[in-house]
Amino acid sequence: MESSTFEKRKAAAKRLGIAIERMPRHIAIIMDGNGRWAARKGLPRMLGHRRGAETAENITQCCADFGIESLTLYSFSIDNWKRPKAEVNSLMDLYSEYLVRIRPKLMEVSVKLVHLGRLAQLRQGLKAELVETIRITAGNKGMVLALALNYGGRAEITDAVREIARKHKTGQLALADIDEHCISQHLYTAALAEPDLLIRTANEMRISNFLLWQISYSEFYVTRTFWPDFKKTNLERAILTYAGRKRRFGGI
Repeated sequence: MESSTFEKRKAAAKRLGIAIERMPRHIAIIMDGNGRWAARKGLPRMLGHRRGAETAENITQCCADFGIESLTLYSFSIDNWKRPKAEVNSLMDLYSEYLVRIRPKLMEVSVKLVHLGRLAQLRQGLKAELVETIRITAGNKGMVLALALNYGGRAEITDAVREIARKHKTGQLALADIDEHCISQHLYTAALAEPDLLIRTANEMRISNFLLWQISYSEFYVTRTFWPDFKKTNLERAILTYAGRKRRFGGI
């Protein structure tokens, strides 16, 4: 971990009144409730998504300030293609805008962007902006921001199994080489540690096909707050709740 990240982590732990080892290193968030937030205010759903994008920027900054090593945001699932075409098209435009807009901030705070999901199905313009933002931030040494865009946990495992099968067929992998570590190394998240804390907004009690392999021992935190209203204080509450848990990893 970069020294500046460690110092931020240390300062955040002190301010929150917890031991530094109680701070999560990797936080994953299912950002839920944009549409319901807008509906309750009598606004178009896309205004909820735009407000949600602003929240994503703010929470990314907060996590970087807290010395979090990795932040994974569940932005658009493979199943979201089932939504009305007009909404999907507007979301693709919003993601393109977002990826361009956040570049200066990512560079300022040394955040590295990575993508989780399948690129092929994304619109060419969005794909280009995503690849360019990844390229620009590749050398940053601070927090890793993993954007799960056109992502599905089952698809991720399927892609990993296909690649492992291909390598076995070509003699690159023996059957004895295929274990849990091998599978982990073929997932989209191969370069990331598993999430310590999974946050879900809007009071939904389901995983929604998110990081199915990686969250085996993650601590869950569910809040009634809709994602557009999720603020620094909500993040701190989630971290404090996590810090109060005893993680046993199957032991006593």
